[in-house]
Amino acid sequence: MERTSFKKNVFILYILIPVSLIFCISVGSVNIPYNQILLTFGKNLLNLNIKEIEFENILWYIRIPRVILAFIIGGGLGITGAAIQSLFQNPMADAGILGISSGASLGAIIAVALGLTSISLILMPILSILLAFIIGSLVYKLGSYKGKASILGLILSGIAIKTLVGSFNSFILTNISENQVREYLFWSLGSLNGRRWDHVNLIGIPVLLLSFLLFKKYKELNICLLGEEESLALGIDIKTFRKKILFICSSITALVVCVSGNIGFIGLVIPHMLRIILKGSDNKKILPLSFIGGGIFLQLSDLIARVALSPKEISVGIITSFLGAPYFIYLLIKYRRENL
Repeated sequence: MERTSFKKNVFILYILIPVSLIFCISVGSVNIPYNQILLTFGKNLLNLNIKEIEFENILWYIRIPRVILAFIIGGGLGITGAAIQSLFQNPMADAGILGISSGASLGAIIAVALGLTSISLILMPILSILLAFIIGSLVYKLGSYKGKASILGLILSGIAIKTLVGSFNSFILTNISENQVREYLFWSLGSLNGRRWDHVNLIGIPVLLLSFLLFKKYKELNICLLGEEESLALGIDIKTFRKKILFICSSITALVVCVSGNIGFIGLVIPHMLRIILKGSDNKKILPLSFIGGGIFLQLSDLIARVALSPKEISVGIITSFLGAPYFIYLLIKYRRENL
């Protein structure tokens, strides 16, 4: 019976991928008929001989790359959150709590302030990955004792490091131009406004490949759920393994932040909800479904950001925080009751 229920839930999620894609492309400040979307895909992907498509420019150069990018970014954040939670046996851990997102954002801001983006687009992701890994590792070390990371320890150390990173950000703000300050606001709030095919090409394949690498580690992540002693008994060097997973998660988060800025709570909420729905923590199921669920969630959140105050646009990071923060509070209350 449980296997049938699992297959049904997975089937629903897979069906939602094209449904969410088409729906989010169609709806906006200008609602576009579904047949126009299909014709645009046919002409540009299948090279069909279609002469005139009324909304082709809006669709192909604005809506479609933005919605695809939302799926890739949300998916990367979702699978990263699932991996980190298994790695630390901690349902409230994610890239935001560990400070990985803050580190990646700081790297991006430094790259902007130093003008590195004008030299090469690759320099920003490299700097973001480096700082994301350093900050994430630092939060983990501060929040753990004898290799075990407590929920309270991670949250407190995460707050402390975020405050420190915030002070660096404030210092940078006092020494950059007005245009660069606007870019800082983009990184701090998170947005997909103005994202095009160039951005899809920049992070699409790397995020998918790194997410696949995480999925390949599902057996080891399942063993990590048993605890450090059990992991060592089963032949896993837990410290080395944690560094590898942290580096992969830092790389995904940094790539995402370079394109969208800080978008919070997806890696926290989606994996946790999937564990409730699937009634289990098997990463063979949780990791790929967290990617799909995170992608769909961000697509729908970005849709709300585009249409809620149309023609004005809200930063999608505000929408995800508005939806995710109450769920985080619920998790804290639940954890407190279970540990009284």
